[in-house]
Parts: sequence; C-alpha cells; structure tokens
Amino acid sequence: MPEEFGGDVGATERMVREWQERATEKAERFGRMQQRVEQISVTEASRDGAVRVTVSSNGMLRDLQLAEGANSRPMPKLGAEIMRLVQSAQARIPDLMQQAVADTVGLQDSAAQHVVDQARKTFPELPEGDPERPEGPRADGDRGERPADYRPPRKRGGPEDDWDDDLGNGSFLR
Repeated sequence: MPEEFGGDVGATERMVREWQERATEKAERFGRMQQRVEQISVTEASRDGAVRVTVSSNGMLRDLQLAEGANSRPMPKLGAEIMRLVQSAQARIPDLMQQAVADTVGLQDSAAQHVVDQARKTFPELPEGDPERPEGPRADGDRGERPADYRPPRKRGGPEDDWDDDLGNGSFLR
C-alpha cells in the first residue's frame, strides 16, 4: 500500500471535505440556474400591437392577446403573424438562457454549455429579411395560391341540401 494513501488521514479528510463543499456549491449554482431559466419568458408584438404572444423558456405559447384590430386581418394572415411572432420570441430564448448560465454557473461548465447548445438547436435564429414579407414559397412549398380546380366548401342548410333526410326537414325538438 502506498505510503501517501494512508499516511496523512487529516489530508485525506480535508480533500474529501473540499470535494463535498465544491459539489454542494455547484449544486446550488445549478439550482439557481434552473430557477433563472424557468423564469424566462419572451413577449413579441406585431408592429401595430394588435397581436401579442408570450412564450416560456421551453418555447411553449403561454399567452396570446388579440386586440380588436386583429379581427380585420384575413385568418390566414393572422395565423401566419401569430406563428411568426412565436418563432421570433422562441429565437430569443437561447441568448437569455446563455445569460442565465453565465450569471449562475458560468459558461466554462460543459453541462451548462450543453443546455445553451440544445436551446440553440431547438430555437434557431430567424433568417434575415423583412418578417412581414416572406420571400418566395413557404417551407412547405405553399405560395398561397389555390389550385385551378379549387371549389370552396359547400354550405349546408339550403333548400337543395338533403343532408338531414333522417329528420324529415322538421325540428326534432317538438
């Protein structure tokens, strides 16, 4: 048995105590980091303020507010604007996480850096350009055009509609 292993019991005890203190300190820092990350929320609003979204640190939509002015937009444009705002808010999460990590654990810690890296993979930066006017087709290839054979859905309830034959065209509430 090497002499240094059992030779100085006091030094070994000090070394174990220092490891424990460092582990406790690191756990406290990671706890503070977790609290800071969980408190992150990002709010984005449309230029006119009619649409406002808030996402949490995990990117989930936490709040959606639509002002009266939002109802004048066509539904496809309103939906696209909501999605653009959510993505814009999500794109800000990695920088806020990085700041929380830097303030609590430090960016030199590999586990903490992994958290930031994962956030950057999950919530990439938005491409450059005017977010109000996307250029070219959307990612799914849709240019917003309708096919030549498109027919709007038929509305039910007209005299030519016989979808309720089983009710004999009368009320079932008599």
